[in-house]
Amino acid sequence: MQWLFFYFNSLLADINILFISALKDHPGEIRNYLRATPINTDMKLLSFFVTGGMAILLCACSRDNGTHSHGPETHTHGSATETFSIEGLVDEIKTVPDSIIEYLHAQHHSHKVLERRTVPPGYATRELKNWKEYAARLDELPVINPGPGEYVHVMEGYKNGYQNLVIGITETFPGGAPPMHTHKGEESHVLLEGTILSALGDTLFTIEAPYIVNIPPMVPHAFKNIGEKTANLVVIFPTNVWEYDVLDYFPFQEE
Repeated sequence: MQWLFFYFNSLLADINILFISALKDHPGEIRNYLRATPINTDMKLLSFFVTGGMAILLCACSRDNGTHSHGPETHTHGSATETFSIEGLVDEIKTVPDSIIEYLHAQHHSHKVLERRTVPPGYATRELKNWKEYAARLDELPVINPGPGEYVHVMEGYKNGYQNLVIGITETFPGGAPPMHTHKGEESHVLLEGTILSALGDTLFTIEAPYIVNIPPMVPHAFKNIGEKTANLVVIFPTNVWEYDVLDYFPFQEE
C-alpha cells in the first residue's frame, strides 16, 4: 500500500498546481461555476479533486510494465503471466551446514554447501476426516522463492496425510532458475509444456516437454526456463519433508 500513499500525496500536489493554474487562466469561469449553486460548493470542490486524482492514479498504475511485488521481493517477468497465484509466499528457513552435512556432500561432489533450506511450520496438519481434507488446493499451500523468477507451491507429506511423499509445483518465469542444489533422496521432475535448460551433475542439456527426468540422490542439479511462457514443473520426492542443500556453484550464465 506504500505506493498508493505515495501517489495520493503526489496527486494532491498536482491537483493544487492545476487548480491554481486554472484559477489564474480562467478566473471568471471557475468563480461562476462555484457560485452557481453555493450550497453545493464543497461537493463541487470534492468532485474536482476526486476526478483529477483518479486520472493521475490511473496514469500511474498504467506504468507497471510487468514489475510487481509478491511478498518481500519484486520481480519482472515481462509479458509472461502467472499460471497459479503465488500470493502465499513465505520465507524459507535457512541453516548453516554442520560438519556431518559437509562430509556427506564431500562423498558425492566437489562443491561447497552454502546452506540447508526448509519450509517453515505454521500451517495446520490435515485430519483426513472428510473428502475435502484429502484434496490440497494450490492456494492453500505455502509458496517459496528459491531463486530469481522461481517460485514453488510446496505440499509436504507429513502435513497432508502422506507417509512418504512431497510434491512441489513450480511457477518458473522465463529466465527463472533455482540455485544448484541437492536432496538426500531421489527426485523426479515432470514437465508437460515448455523448454528447459537443465543441469544434472556436470551435464547441461536442453529438453522440451513433455518429459520426466530422474534425479538420483545427492546429485547436484538445477534448471532454467528458456521458453517464453511460465513453466510449471512438478517435482516429486519420496520423503515427508521439503528440504534441500544449496551449493556454491551456478551452472547457467547470468544475464
